[in-house]
Amino acid sequence: MAGLVVRAPWSDLPSILASDEVLTALRLSLVTATVATAAALACGVPIAWLLARTTLPGRSVLRGLVTVPLVLPPVVGGVALLMVFGRRGLVGGWLYDTFGISLPFTTEAVVLAQVFVAMPFLVVAVEGALRTADRRYDDVAATLGATSWTTFRRVTLPAVTPGVLAGAVLCWARALGEFGATVTFAGSFPGTTRTLPLEAYVAINSGDSDVAIVLSLLMIAVSVTILVGLRERWIGTA
Repeated sequence: MAGLVVRAPWSDLPSILASDEVLTALRLSLVTATVATAAALACGVPIAWLLARTTLPGRSVLRGLVTVPLVLPPVVGGVALLMVFGRRGLVGGWLYDTFGISLPFTTEAVVLAQVFVAMPFLVVAVEGALRTADRRYDDVAATLGATSWTTFRRVTLPAVTPGVLAGAVLCWARALGEFGATVTFAGSFPGTTRTLPLEAYVAINSGDSDVAIVLSLLMIAVSVTILVGLRERWIGTA
């Protein structure tokens, strides 16, 4: 971080951030990361509930499968996504033959890659919140005649909302910084799949280190802000 700060072209910072390439990449990153977080919430919260509140057989296996992207090289994730959603993939082949839908190298592929690598952060946070939440309130709601869905919506979810929000923020930040799976599965096309990390990679490869430094500092600033903001949530001190 010190090296980036020292070498940053501070005088050119406004013009670099206002350039069409950077604004396009920033806009694409913000949109895809937000959509990916929404998709991760829709899929991840139910999975976290299954892991924390049920006696589903094979929960440890499911937990391992859900969280394996935390330790898996992102490029491997991109290759796996190609094998599943590519034109000759397990699901992608059927989508292309039946509906003419091709996912690789599209904006939708960026979202899929981001969900793959970022959703584990959400699941881990929500599962932890569910495990520490007092279940007696759920039991009381059940004795009063509330259905499982009503209990979850009116009692459980409000109780674990801070954990859900923390997981969503971490998920969004991880999606914003995703590179390996994105470049493998979605490629690097300006305005379509070239997010901020890919724009920084293209800049450094083309010898434009100033742009790469500015984009790196921008992503670091976002990450540090999020981590500092969640510090009190994690360790209970300001």
